[in-house]
Amino acid sequence: MSCPHIAGVAALLKGAHGDWSPAAIRSAIMTTSDIFDNTKEHITDIGTGNKATPLALGAGHVNPNRALDPGLIYDAGVQDYVNLLCALNYTQKNIIAITKSSVNDCSKPSLDLNYPSFIAFFNAGNSSKTTQHFHRTVTNVGEGQTTYVASITPIKRFRINVIPNKLVFKKKNQKISYKLSIEGPKMIQKNKVSFGYLTWKDDKHVVRSPIVVTTPSFNL
Repeated sequence: MSCPHIAGVAALLKGAHGDWSPAAIRSAIMTTSDIFDNTKEHITDIGTGNKATPLALGAGHVNPNRALDPGLIYDAGVQDYVNLLCALNYTQKNIIAITKSSVNDCSKPSLDLNYPSFIAFFNAGNSSKTTQHFHRTVTNVGEGQTTYVASITPIKRFRINVIPNKLVFKKKNQKISYKLSIEGPKMIQKNKVSFGYLTWKDDKHVVRSPIVVTTPSFNL
């Protein structure tokens, strides 16, 4: 039943914000979702009885009222997805089948889609520390001037940094970019998955994105 519920929320948001793209609607739903239940406790994974992680919960439990006023959105257009497909080594024939356009620019391939979550893969047993970088751009869809400050829910043994850690918006629809860096330690255990969050807050809004770090059994 989750699909029709989310489809209904998406329709609600499109009705309220007719100029929002599908990516903007997705962002609003994800970044305003709840990770706490109505008793202010962490939502539980019914399969394990433990605190639900992003692998079970996704970005969280949808909150339509907050999604109507998300504060910030992570938007993406057609070219952003074309850049991703190019980076994934899709052929022009493959891309044309998806975009229905014969003109697709692959001059700037990028795996770094402007998506409201992060996943970092690290090789287990590295002899040196490695760092992965993510670039994101957020759009202020709130009213007027505002300042957002970043906070990180830490992940043990990983160093997470965001630059800048303060976003100062002077007007509605202004865009600001930031970089999130995740530094992994040496000699990480294989098949380890850990979780954290990046949260942007102003006086009114909480904009939360899950962070997942993992060490698959195969080397990347």
